[in-house]
Amino acid sequence: MRVDAPEALPVDVVVGRVERRGAWILRQWEHYHRLQPGPTPRRYMSGETHRYLGRQYRLKIIEGRPEEVKLLRGVFRVVVREPSDRQRVERLMNRWFEQHGKAIIAERVERCYAAMRGYGVPEPSEVVYRRMQMRWGSCTKAGKVLLNTELAHVPVSCIDYVITHELCHLKHPNHSPAFYALLTAVMPDWRERKERLERALL
Repeated sequence: MRVDAPEALPVDVVVGRVERRGAWILRQWEHYHRLQPGPTPRRYMSGETHRYLGRQYRLKIIEGRPEEVKLLRGVFRVVVREPSDRQRVERLMNRWFEQHGKAIIAERVERCYAAMRGYGVPEPSEVVYRRMQMRWGSCTKAGKVLLNTELAHVPVSCIDYVITHELCHLKHPNHSPAFYALLTAVMPDWRERKERLERALL
């Protein structure tokens, strides 16, 4: 949820107004989201499309061994002993995305952190990559950054936004004006990237 307010308006005034209308805002938010269609359930059948780094690729299921997933010439080729076993196909696909997600995100973390040199951002104590259901990333007070391997589904520009957002929390563990000033200095177009990410489905 985003709140638009005049730049000259103090943050505490904005927060106070939001808090006073919190119950109404929550009711409107719940009503709006009840009207939104949910993501199409995955069937894990040949011909279905799956998103990788923001692009859609068709799924082709092939009977055989060894069981594996490969992205070849714009097609996800899934070799599985029993093509009708959709749960097995799903597990193979999830494993592929988790492995490739870790590799891609780790590379982007290095690039994003390098771009933040000179801003006084400390190094993370640890970076953990794992599949999460509710959030793209988080940063603990101890400096541990967690990143969702499901980011492999969204464009690289969105991956960089999530990483940069969490790395900024290493210096400002809040969403204060100082946090957003740092985020804007490092990534001036973060709002556009955030909006694009919000349109992407997990």
